[in-house]
Amino acid sequence: MKIFLKILFSAVFLWMIGMTVHVQAYKSIGLSPNEFFWATSPWACATLFDAYFGFLTFFVWVCFKETKVWVKVLWFVLIMMLGNIAMSGYVLIQLFRLKAEEPASAVLSRRN
Repeated sequence: MKIFLKILFSAVFLWMIGMTVHVQAYKSIGLSPNEFFWATSPWACATLFDAYFGFLTFFVWVCFKETKVWVKVLWFVLIMMLGNIAMSGYVLIQLFRLKAEEPASAVLSRRN
């Protein structure tokens, strides 16, 4: 299971970096802020809210896992700026920190 999860989250991490680079080369998000407003594209706006509420939900788990405030703040900024790139990176870090004898489910619990 740990190998499968490492492959899965590595794929998400690399895919999102590739897509971000590709889309940024096509059209900068700085040049298209109006595309995300309700009046212009309701689905784009709804999708953006959906994504950021997902980021916030994931961050709640990060807050459970992490004990240091500065680490929580750092991950909040990374998640809100990089989205699934940061989230998959966080999961990969947690997976690679597991000891060989620990099950994949240990990723979900708080470290001592």
